[in-house]
Amino acid sequence: MGFADQRFNVNLSILFTELPLLERPAAAAAAGFTAVELWWPWIETPTPEQSELDALKKAVEDAGVQLTGLNFYAGQLPGPDRGALSIPGTESERFRANIDVAIAFAQSLGCTTFNALYGNRIDGVDPAEQDALALENLVLAAQAVGRVGGTILIEALNQPESPKCPIVSAPKAIEIVDKVNEATGLGNAKFLMDLYHLSMNGEDLPSVIEQYAARTGHVQIADNPGRGAPGTGSLPLEDLLDQLTKAGYDGWVGLEYKPGDKPSAAAFEWLPREARAAR
Repeated sequence: MGFADQRFNVNLSILFTELPLLERPAAAAAAGFTAVELWWPWIETPTPEQSELDALKKAVEDAGVQLTGLNFYAGQLPGPDRGALSIPGTESERFRANIDVAIAFAQSLGCTTFNALYGNRIDGVDPAEQDALALENLVLAAQAVGRVGGTILIEALNQPESPKCPIVSAPKAIEIVDKVNEATGLGNAKFLMDLYHLSMNGEDLPSVIEQYAARTGHVQIADNPGRGAPGTGSLPLEDLLDQLTKAGYDGWVGLEYKPGDKPSAAAFEWLPREARAAR
């Protein structure tokens, strides 16, 4: 087992960002990858012009890569925001406006997996009010995703880098997953297990995998410290992915790490080229 036995995709919102958005799918393909994922690319708007959606769709298709995951609108990401769905007022409305747009775009490329980032706590707003709004919006999104046979992901971030986000542990993310599934009866809410975030929280990663692999809809990796490529930090990522495989996880592993001070194309030396194409 090992890295060569995984199905990797490249997150084009953190890798290849030295290139314009429309050039990134081809760059990932040139590096040997056949699958990509994205944060919502239009951080200023949940409802971009159809021409913009069409241009990105064409770029993905022309590159010959598969879109395997897409974030719903999440505000300024990267930036100060950590999601929109729990934010009362305009941001919540923008999240709702994005649901059908994001699903239609992703489905046109054969993608039915969506990450719904929760959002930060807002000063002066009752956390219970935010949580009620979040559940309402997550139910709407899960129902919409369910209509295309898709999965909605709940991700735990890390407290040091996202101190205002209330979902900063695996158990808390699983709690939200359970609430959404209970409310919809669909069972299509899953855990997004980001090993970097969980390690930053000091969680016992083997224990998290043992407990929650069966509830996991997607995995993302970066090394720690530094959020760089595997091998730049101290996380035993190869061993952890092997454990996930033995626990029954056979989904995608998203490469969501920073390339450092070199071009993104040079940030994959840890993975033999023949292991980059999805199998």
